[in-house]
Amino acid sequence: MQSFEMLINGAWVAAGDGASFESISPADGKVWAKIPEATEEDVDRAVRAAHAACYEGPWSRMTPTERGHCLRRLAELLKGNAERLGEIETRDTGKMFKETRWQANYIAEFFHFYAGCADKIHGDTLPIDKPDMFVFTHREPLGVIAAIVPWNSQLFLTAVKIGPALAAGNTVVLKASEHASAAMLEFGKLIAEAGIPDGVVNIVTGHGEPCGRALTSHPLVARISFTGGPGAARHVLMNSTKNFAEVSLELGGKSPFIVFEDADIESAVNGSVAGIFGASGQSCVAGSRLIVHEDVAEAFLARMVEIARAVKIGDPMAEETEMGPLCTLGQLETIEREVARAVEEGGRVLCGGKRAEAGEMYFEPTIIDCPSPDLHIVDTELFGPVLSVLRFRTEDEALRLANDTEHGLAAGIFTRDGARALRMSRAVRAGIVWVNTYRAISPVAEFGGMKGSGYGRESGFQAMYDYTRPKTVWMNASSEPLGSMFVAR
Repeated sequence: MQSFEMLINGAWVAAGDGASFESISPADGKVWAKIPEATEEDVDRAVRAAHAACYEGPWSRMTPTERGHCLRRLAELLKGNAERLGEIETRDTGKMFKETRWQANYIAEFFHFYAGCADKIHGDTLPIDKPDMFVFTHREPLGVIAAIVPWNSQLFLTAVKIGPALAAGNTVVLKASEHASAAMLEFGKLIAEAGIPDGVVNIVTGHGEPCGRALTSHPLVARISFTGGPGAARHVLMNSTKNFAEVSLELGGKSPFIVFEDADIESAVNGSVAGIFGASGQSCVAGSRLIVHEDVAEAFLARMVEIARAVKIGDPMAEETEMGPLCTLGQLETIEREVARAVEEGGRVLCGGKRAEAGEMYFEPTIIDCPSPDLHIVDTELFGPVLSVLRFRTEDEALRLANDTEHGLAAGIFTRDGARALRMSRAVRAGIVWVNTYRAISPVAEFGGMKGSGYGRESGFQAMYDYTRPKTVWMNASSEPLGSMFVAR
């Protein structure tokens, strides 16, 4: 049993009232860690520490270049600790160790990217229409950022939030998911080692009430960057009416994976398998709606079923394992309920459809052939290894099926026809479109959704503008005294 503490103003602390909650390893169902349950007062201390660090502490006096040096050191520390961070994340979430270890390594590139961005933000001089005025703009940090991340890609989602936030001169209060907080708290140990002053990054843990509510409604919070489900997002938006904080939302998806008759079938099958069974389907961009041309559907599905039945399910720490457990019992029960409903509505289970023999929290790779897009499962995010299959005849029909969703996060298009790829990538209503590939990421590329998948973008240079605001400065360049006080200039 390990006991973790929260990071507030550079100190590692328990909850103010001593409360904690247990973390259960999905791989074996055993309690392995105790996590502090933050009180409203704990959250207030964290936000006030961040506010003081932003406006009074050494962070406020650092040059952008100096902030960049801190982020570079943090990146190198991440690489050096990737093995340890990956192990903890795997134990806490059940994600494959080979993926968590790779992520911890690659995420260092995001901090390197934003280290380089820190001194690249600049303002403008304005060709103002008043000859005696010199007017310019510069961009300044927003202030305290509330960053809220889910359990499924913690280190990655932390990097795309605090990377640009710190590069721009903001400070952060990070709330880790109550389902898996340990990796975030372990990551916090690298903050001071990177030379980042106390209070610049604070990490609190707890549930939506009171921790999440207190953070997102706090009067000193200037921006809320939230990744999670739509239910929690609605609470975030309501809470933000109390502080008028800027809000960005990266929510879930039910991403279409479109395969045309001229696609490289082997490549498309591999992409679809990775898109839905990778990370046990616990990815917001999971390609969970396969939309396949009827001419190649049978061969395509036969190959997918063959691969799905051969997937090695088991210990997420083992190198040979290909799919580990689901993170929470709630997910598992939702998946079972939705699969049963799909069968009642006429869906045909081609493979899987039940818990795997590996243990209570494991679910088999599942493919459901759906006779109609009206089946409830077709547009319900399950966050698990369940693929809904629809067939189409024409490009227009494929587009209609792809856009017939309340979500709009990602899409995949597989075709050898370049013109068709361009047409479809423009017409599909999703924030990210992959053509002849899937689940590729880079610090250079923005990502985010539309419709029910949220709004705002993360990653890429644009994030630097999202974490700053312009200030306009007017300077009177005339030596003459001002004229009438009652006439606008």
